[in-house]
Amino acid sequence: MQQVLHPPEALIFDMDGTLLETATLLERVHDRLFRQLREEGLYLQETPPVERLLGSLGMLLDDIWRIVMPDGSDAARKRADELLLRYELEYLEAGEGRLYPHVAETLRQLKESGFKLFVASNGLEDYVKGVAYHKGIAPLFDGLYSAGEYGTASKVDLVARLLADHGIASAWMIGDRSSDVEAGHKNGLPVIGCAYAGYGRKDELKDADRLIEDFRELLELALPRRAQA
Repeated sequence: MQQVLHPPEALIFDMDGTLLETATLLERVHDRLFRQLREEGLYLQETPPVERLLGSLGMLLDDIWRIVMPDGSDAARKRADELLLRYELEYLEAGEGRLYPHVAETLRQLKESGFKLFVASNGLEDYVKGVAYHKGIAPLFDGLYSAGEYGTASKVDLVARLLADHGIASAWMIGDRSSDVEAGHKNGLPVIGCAYAGYGRKDELKDADRLIEDFRELLELALPRRAQA
């Protein structure tokens, strides 16, 4: 039997694969980044498949690069951090990358209905804030939390800090990766799994309390009586 979900005080969202359709940004960034690494003599192998990078979304950057280029040096990984952020921000400013369908309007409806909205991401601070700013959704959030800003070792710790900072008594964690499921459940929160992204393994969301295939389904879950009216 499914757990009964009660409307929470706050909704906490992952960024990549949950709000942002990250492949629409990273495919161009990925190729450019590895071309630059080769030009600088830091990584001379062939460019790894972009699917390897997309499949690592949700992890901390150190872990991402160890998967994407396991044969890369520490210098190559450090430079990749710098280039990734620079190119992401350049492309975001140029209008590249898109939110998943119905994200912006659904967030607005949730905000207008009285929910506190947050982002908790393992990404870099400037990236997470840059996505929210350039996609016009930053004003809807009560906080944009990132591992890059707070130096947390896991998303579990990041969500714990967010809850403590804002005195949140009840919340849902919403994301597409196993790290989101872990962050929610280890902080005592129900988890809504976003099954529409497809960046991770098929079984990553098996322990989520609910799965959604369309972002608008959050309205049916969080505002059940209104959705039925």
